[in-house]
Amino acid sequence: MSIFRSTIPDVATEEPMVQLLGPDGTRTPHEQLDAVLEEADLATPERLRGYYRDMVMIRAADLEATSLQRQGQLGLWASALGQEAAQIGAGHASREQDYLVPTYREHGVAWARGIEPWRLLEMFRGVSHGGWDPNELRTHPYMIVLGSQAPHAVGYAMGLQRDGVVGTGDAETDTAVLALFGDGASSEGEVSESFTFAASFQAPVVFYTQNNQWAISVPTSVQSRVPLAQRSRGWGIPSVRVDGNDVLAVLGAVRSALDSARAGKGPVFVESLTYRMAAHTTSDDASRYRPAAEEQEWAERDPILRLRRHLEQLGEIDEAFVARCDEEAHDLAMQLHHHIHGMEDPDPVHMFDHPYAEPHPIVDAEREEYLAYVAQFEDEEEGGR
Repeated sequence: MSIFRSTIPDVATEEPMVQLLGPDGTRTPHEQLDAVLEEADLATPERLRGYYRDMVMIRAADLEATSLQRQGQLGLWASALGQEAAQIGAGHASREQDYLVPTYREHGVAWARGIEPWRLLEMFRGVSHGGWDPNELRTHPYMIVLGSQAPHAVGYAMGLQRDGVVGTGDAETDTAVLALFGDGASSEGEVSESFTFAASFQAPVVFYTQNNQWAISVPTSVQSRVPLAQRSRGWGIPSVRVDGNDVLAVLGAVRSALDSARAGKGPVFVESLTYRMAAHTTSDDASRYRPAAEEQEWAERDPILRLRRHLEQLGEIDEAFVARCDEEAHDLAMQLHHHIHGMEDPDPVHMFDHPYAEPHPIVDAEREEYLAYVAQFEDEEEGGR
């Protein structure tokens, strides 16, 4: 029996949640997802230790970024603290040829796809447009406007259909798109429009929502009167809710959804239930709207501690490994600190270099207008000497 549901139950019925690892690290068998994980070798002890290290590393980078913003080195930072499993799991669930379309908080997904954290920090410093080649890393640059990337993701997925790389039966060829956005973005019109096109054309796209409980200061209970996992079913898009603090549940569900989309079976929606432990961004004060008791409740479900407990139960982790991960994470944080502090601001004239692939007369005119504007201040300085 598939984990993905197409029918809409009574709104008073609680949406079931798939969980493989409990907060205490206890493993619960799941026939379908266990088969998916086993087939792809995604749950071996070596892989589990790798996920643990990934989550520790990206949390350290995240905390350092917040510190750098407080030091005036970044203009803003959107923390993913507490969402490490939801992101590392989703990133590693994709195949190399899949195309990922993130929003602005997918730091763990970026890490899993081989994007160095300093590239993200440069963007939040305001000196980079993204910093990586989306064709090489199969990951779109960060998108700031909520939900705006969902139509792009569906359009790309429809292009894959026309390129003949969907439903061929060749695991190295078949490709899908993973569209990532938060619970707040799921309320945007662009997401609903994306559901329409994806369902109509049976596009190979997986919509992945990290429901971190708060759209800035608006709780999920106000955004939707039914569980978010039910939203897509009105379009005929099957969906599932998973425990987003359980890296194995995320891995299995997203991998299964992507496999289905690649096979030509159409779109799938995955709601990943997690929690944003930090503020919405560094310009937000979460203590003004979020109760401390709620934060403590979710802290006890910490995704990193959960996986560590599971590895301890398996006898596949020791203090030396934990210490080594912590040391590597500290080194990464220091590298980011020195890299950002050592950056020079670019010459503003470079903003005119790459709006188009080829020279454009309007851009050329705007460059000359800017240079003339700057020159008048230089003339004033020379005249005052």
